[in-house]
Amino acid sequence: MRILLSNDDGYYAPGLAALAAALEGLGEIAVFAPERNRSGASNSLTLDRPLYLRRASNGFGYVSGTPTDCVHLAVTGVLEHHPDIIVSGINYGPNMGDDTIYSGTVAAATEGYLLGIPSMAISLASFDGRNFATAGKVARDFVERLTRNPFPEPVLLNINVPDVPFEEIRGTKVTRLGRRHKSEMAVKTKTPRGETVYWIGAAGSASDAGEGTDFHAVEANHVSVTPLQIDLTHTGQMAGVSAWMNK
Repeated sequence: MRILLSNDDGYYAPGLAALAAALEGLGEIAVFAPERNRSGASNSLTLDRPLYLRRASNGFGYVSGTPTDCVHLAVTGVLEHHPDIIVSGINYGPNMGDDTIYSGTVAAATEGYLLGIPSMAISLASFDGRNFATAGKVARDFVERLTRNPFPEPVLLNINVPDVPFEEIRGTKVTRLGRRHKSEMAVKTKTPRGETVYWIGAAGSASDAGEGTDFHAVEANHVSVTPLQIDLTHTGQMAGVSAWMNK
């Protein structure tokens, strides 16, 4: 079993170390992660400059690019053999609802999925960061499940784990993505030199968080598992757009 790990919090992130430790012994593990925090990088590729790969003292590889760069470079340019599974995380903070559009953690897993490899993104669904070990146990369970009973086609799973001790986890729910309210306003401030700068506002609170959503599952101390797809086609609007074009 060959397992590729990545993340968006950077190669030094405690969640990545916890993930590698949790999966130890399951197979040959390679780590390719960004050299710095790239949260919110989404699925961006670096096309305007070359990338470099270096090794940290613990053997983790770090790349001068985005999470997507890390997985793409590992699979298409560095590793001698394709990974059997790609795991991205453990993210510091949730990736639920609209978060998945922006998430570098999800993007790293998505790149693996696009390359034909079963992939999962795993996030600790709070910013307290107290129970990475819980998410590590969940990740190990899912890797073992995929090993015992692989899907007949590549799968992309978005997994969010409540930030509680493992014994308080109430089970696992297969969910759909919820929705958030629109984000808060950008924050305008000044630099020490008097220049005006802006910080992107915080994510909005959950608006669609009913039963069946990832928000609802995590709130009830269930692990949320959402299978994702990449087809962005809005099939429900195709007929309407065709009629509009013919007017």
